[in-house]
Amino acid sequence: MAETRTFSRVAVTDAAAALLRQLTTQHGTLMFHQSGGCCDGSAPMCYPVGMFLTGPSDVKLGDLDAGLDDPVEVFISETQFEYWKYTHLTIDVVPGRGAGFSVEGPTGNRFIIRSRMLDAEELVHFDLGPSATLA
Repeated sequence: MAETRTFSRVAVTDAAAALLRQLTTQHGTLMFHQSGGCCDGSAPMCYPVGMFLTGPSDVKLGDLDAGLDDPVEVFISETQFEYWKYTHLTIDVVPGRGAGFSVEGPTGNRFIIRSRMLDAEELVHFDLGPSATLA
């Protein structure tokens, strides 16, 4: 029997998930907004739910399973999504202090985005590629 593939535009590394669990105990349920630049560069910004309000010009990329009771929602501005719609994003963490108001700042770590191009099956699934059956 063939295995069913699950498609997602976003993922989280084990290290970033561990930091999200730690931050959730301090701040409650969290969410990400992928910045489009300016003051915070293009860093994924992590906020307690309700501290950053999304609107009609934001696109929900998906939910991260970080081993918490609630998933961590990930949003991106519609304009930035147009540039990145052919990519899969993975939220990771590295040592260092990032800019902006993201909640991980005081930990001495910062969230970053690692990206890759969507593969052929993903392109079809997200209606971005040819709809022909893949061989």
